[in-house]
This record gives sequence, structure tokens and C-alpha cells, in this order.
Amino acid sequence: MRLRSTTRAALALALAAAAAVPTQAHAAPNPHERGPAPTTASVEASRGPFATASTTVARGSVSGFGGGTIHYPTSTAEGAFGGVAISPGFTASQSAVAWLGPRLASQGFVVITIDTNSTLDQPDSRGAQLLAALDYLTRTSSVRTRVDATRLAVMGHSMGGGGSLAASRTRPALQAAIPLTPWHGTKSWSTVRVPTMIIGAENDSVAPVSSHSEPFYASLTSTPDKAYLELNNASHSAPTSANTTVAKYSISWLKRFVDDDTRYDQFLCPAPAPSSLIQEYRATCPHS
Repeated sequence: MRLRSTTRAALALALAAAAAVPTQAHAAPNPHERGPAPTTASVEASRGPFATASTTVARGSVSGFGGGTIHYPTSTAEGAFGGVAISPGFTASQSAVAWLGPRLASQGFVVITIDTNSTLDQPDSRGAQLLAALDYLTRTSSVRTRVDATRLAVMGHSMGGGGSLAASRTRPALQAAIPLTPWHGTKSWSTVRVPTMIIGAENDSVAPVSSHSEPFYASLTSTPDKAYLELNNASHSAPTSANTTVAKYSISWLKRFVDDDTRYDQFLCPAPAPSSLIQEYRATCPHS
């Protein structure tokens, strides 16, 4: 039996349309995921899945900041990693934030903890030095090929935390910022668009949350993604020694926004409830 020409044409169109539609839709894999699927135990562990090494950056070998230490994963089998620069606070050296270097690196980041040009440097200067450290990390450091220069973040304690806010204002291409019990004379950060997690401390008498962390968070009106975590019964110096809560949420924030790894959303959204460790948590859940 012969098909009429109109019938043949209709059949051809139907077959062509069917061929153009895939039988099963698959989401494109995220090329920036690093490491196995996370669990509560894995983000709270003192070390993550990556073996790490470190290298010292001498003060006299760099310009724009005071040298530091780089911690990095030893294997690049999964590709390049996001980079993180971390500044200490007023009168402090990199030893105040040193614990974060190997801890974050073992989760799949290249981390530089810095000394500042002077221990008396103010927050804006520390922000500029964080950016100088990231530029060194990605352009001239011995591990530059291990770092993805498009996926960078800043962190800092106290005036270094204020510096991380200043760095985010200066360089909106940053992927994440985590000010730790931050101090800064400027209270409004309405132009910052970098995803920012502020970690404050309930009993902070140096940078009280009522006049620093909380107004900083409230002023972040331009960034679509932000969070505020207040450590329960903690002091200003809480982030300067190994702290599981600080590490857990810092890792999750960096993974979510530097690596675009939505596997870590489970630790950020819905917002964690108050507990013996967390006095308060606010966030713009769900994150974009």
C-alpha cells in the first residue's frame, strides 16, 4: 500500500521531531566538584580526603603582602583547585589563622595564610594584601598551575575579616568571602556582591556582633547569597584555633560558591537551628 504524499510528509516530520528530543535528560556534570560526596563526618573531620603539602613564601620574595604559607593538595588528578587567601587580625601574625591552611587544603583548596606588611595594618590595607596574595598565588607562585584563577575566595580574622569585606568590595569577581569575627569602622557594605558568610561570636568584646557582624550582614543588600553564623558562648578569638563549627561551615560555604558544589547545600539550607554551638544562623536560603 502506498502512502499519500501528505501522509508521508507528516510521518517524516514526526520522525524528525522525535529524533531531536533526547530519550532521557541528563544534567551536565559540575567540572569543579572535588572529592567524594560529603557527609557530616567528612566536613567536621580534622582532615579531608586530599593529602596535602606546604611551601613557605618568604616576605622578601613578594610584594603587596608580608609573605606566608601555602597549603595545597598533592594530587591534581581531579584538575585545578579553587584558591583561598586568609589574613590574621590586628597585631597578629599568620599563626593566628594557620590551622585553617591544612584543614581547608585537605578538602580540595589551595590556601595561602598570610603575614601582613605590618601587624598594625588597618582592614582596608589587609583587604588589598589579600588580593595581592591571590594574585601571587595564581600568577607567580610555585603552585600556580594547581589553582583555578577564576575561582577565588578571601577569609580573615578580626581586622583581617574586615579586610575580606574590603577585598570583596574591590574585586566583585571573587566567588566567596568569610569574615571571621570581623572588625571594621565601615558598617555598610551594600555594594558587595560576593557570596559572604559572616561568622560572629556571642561574647565578642573586641568586635561585638551588635556593632560589627550583625550590621555588616544586614548591609549586604546587593549579594543574592549571604549567611550569618553566631558562635554560641564564644569570644573574639574563637576562630584562631581549631574550631569544628568554623571549619564545617567555612568548608561548606567555599565548596558551595567556589566549587559551585550543591552537594554541600545540605549543611547550609535549611538554616541550622540554634544549638550548644550555634547561637543564631541567618541565611538567604535557598542559595542561588
